[in-house]
Amino acid sequence: MEIDVRHIAKLSYLKIEDDEIETYQKQMSDIIQMVEALPDQADFDAKPKVEDAMQLREDEVRPSTPRDKLLQNAPQVEAGCVVVPKTLE
Repeated sequence: MEIDVRHIAKLSYLKIEDDEIETYQKQMSDIIQMVEALPDQADFDAKPKVEDAMQLREDEVRPSTPRDKLLQNAPQVEAGCVVVPKTLE
């Protein structure tokens, strides 16, 4: 399967060097093959088991990341918000 890594990188605002393209194509192809090899969901027993229950952590209040730091990597910012293309008319 041919994967257009340059196009994916452009959509993701990532810069990938020419010598890395082949490596990323191989890795992404391997991931797709692995996902395609997964069994269908219908093959699984959908009932949860008590022994598989997750242990949830306690909630704790922590300071969040400052807005300026979060927005420093956004391609375009206006009034403290990320500017995105209009998708609906």
